[in-house]
Amino acid sequence: MGTEGHKTVIKKSFWTVTKPRTTGKERATLDRVFSKLGILSRANAAREIESGKVTVNGKVIRRPDHWVSLMTDRVHWKGRPIRNQKKVYFMFYKPRGVVTSYGDPDERKTVYDYLSGIEKWVFPVGRLDMDTSGLLILTNDTEFGDGITRPGSKVHKTYQVKVNFLPTSEELQSLEQGIVFKDGTKTLPARARILKQGPKFATLELVLVEGKNRQVRRMIEALGGKVLKLVRTRIGKLNLGDLPVGRYRQLSAQDLRLLREHPE
Repeated sequence: MGTEGHKTVIKKSFWTVTKPRTTGKERATLDRVFSKLGILSRANAAREIESGKVTVNGKVIRRPDHWVSLMTDRVHWKGRPIRNQKKVYFMFYKPRGVVTSYGDPDERKTVYDYLSGIEKWVFPVGRLDMDTSGLLILTNDTEFGDGITRPGSKVHKTYQVKVNFLPTSEELQSLEQGIVFKDGTKTLPARARILKQGPKFATLELVLVEGKNRQVRRMIEALGGKVLKLVRTRIGKLNLGDLPVGRYRQLSAQDLRLLREHPE
């Protein structure tokens, strides 16, 4: 499934799809090194380290928070030197009712139940709550993932949200200007428009530049309404297209550029 990976470099961007730069960032904790190189998640790396399977300069290290240099220290895992992994990028149409995590104590289905064809370790870039479906990016490139989710990057996320009321023009304006939550935090300006409406319900399009916990649901609840259905349809200019629910595909160089671009 998917297409062959592509290498591309975009200048003056918050991400670069090549071997990560190490200048000024060559020191990291041992568990972080595994995730930076795209080998294991920090949690899985910590388990391997604590079990004595990792050495630094020939010495077994059991502390995940042990600091090492990517430039000068020799790190081995199971007797083999760790190396930077080829970076991979996928888009996935997360179904509703699926948890965005690796494993679940309540034994609910997770996104990883749908990724059996991906051999490398990947992590979700940002999250969608269990009752939200839609576009999810998966990669082993932590620098790229940080660039997408970092608030300062202002990468747009577009949602279609069905609500149990008919929003007024004043309520749409409130969504666009920013909603103040009960804890005193305020959302950044957004874009809001009605896509369709019936006698009692409406479907809105919301374009956000941030990703607070359950943000869309909290915004609608602040207006006294309730979210009936929520789908993330686009990140940057990358949209779900005709990708079926529960399926994934590898991203091309053009797809990666679309992730960085803002909607018009």
